Amino acid sequence: MQDDLNGVLVVSLEQAVAAPYASSRLADAGARVIKIERPEGDFARNYDTMVKGESAYFVWLNRGKESLCLDLREKDDRALLLRMIARADVFIENLKPGTLAKFGVELDALCDEHNGLIACSISGFGEEGPYSKLKAYDLIVQGEAGLCAITGTAHGPARVGVSVCDIAAGMTAHAAILQALFRREREGHGRRIRVSLFDALADWMNVPFLQYAYGGYQNQRSGVNHPSIAPYGAFPTGEGKQVIFSVQNQREWYAFCEHVMGDAALAEDPLFKTNMERLDNRSELESRVRARFSELRIASAMELLERSGIAYGRLNSIAELAEHPHLRRLTVNTDAGEVHVIAPGALYGDSASERVPTVPSIGAQSAEMREEFSE
Repeated sequence: MQDDLNGVLVVSLEQAVAAPYASSRLADAGARVIKIERPEGDFARNYDTMVKGESAYFVWLNRGKESLCLDLREKDDRALLLRMIARADVFIENLKPGTLAKFGVELDALCDEHNGLIACSISGFGEEGPYSKLKAYDLIVQGEAGLCAITGTAHGPARVGVSVCDIAAGMTAHAAILQALFRREREGHGRRIRVSLFDALADWMNVPFLQYAYGGYQNQRSGVNHPSIAPYGAFPTGEGKQVIFSVQNQREWYAFCEHVMGDAALAEDPLFKTNMERLDNRSELESRVRARFSELRIASAMELLERSGIAYGRLNSIAELAEHPHLRRLTVNTDAGEVHVIAPGALYGDSASERVPTVPSIGAQSAEMREEFSE
């Protein structure tokens, strides 16, 4: 935890994953984040009860926040929200487009009125266009953006196993908010920001998009294999454990053939000499690799790959991730006691704050917030 954003007030009218992801990263950096929930609470609280009775999603994304419940159908609560926005440095919301306006909250007008306000809206497909009024959740956008079409195996498409659209949108919003805060420091002006799950994920789809748009190439679903580099994927060893390795260039290809496959001449085989030829003859190549790896135990396979200078790893389960020697954890408080979540990815050279963030119960700070932001 850091204190770089100490003094920054973030008001976030949020639910589910995308907006909570963005605001959680601001909270990690020391911003004061007030999470506004509907009276029954963010529905992500009820996704599961696996973390000491609480939702894994909610515990992950809501540490270090304060919770205020508002019913925007009530005039007094709408007025309270407007007062909070007027005092905020950053306002985030991920309601369905048009919902805030229906309650008389016009963010463009509020940004004009409050020159320093940074207001970020996160939606499924943006605020314009034929899909703008649709509800959109992660799997829907994975399908619309073509990600499912290139994920899975020859037997059918698949969803990526985590909520990548929500995370991509949250990361995009977080970066845009930090950029706007930096601009405000220099120029004194806030900024209106709009992020959609579709746009955020479509940006990540640039490589298969460009390969199709300019080369006519359509990625084939390849399971735990790279769609456009070979050999690059997971292969079972003699004891059944799988090792993932990646041959990235011709130098590595020659080393792989000589030291791992034990067949230096294979590197010059016309079927496999270049990466494009290896892709064209992938089935034959992978059949040979599988045959060789079936002769090896996983430790021997990894030793040969390391000696050859080829990147490799194991195909781990979640249980194995939980015991991984590189896994860092962060302690957070919940109503049911301490929970150890996976720590954010960035490590900072200076010392971190020793504060232990708390995951708020529904409306935990409602009374205090109503007093603080009263007329």
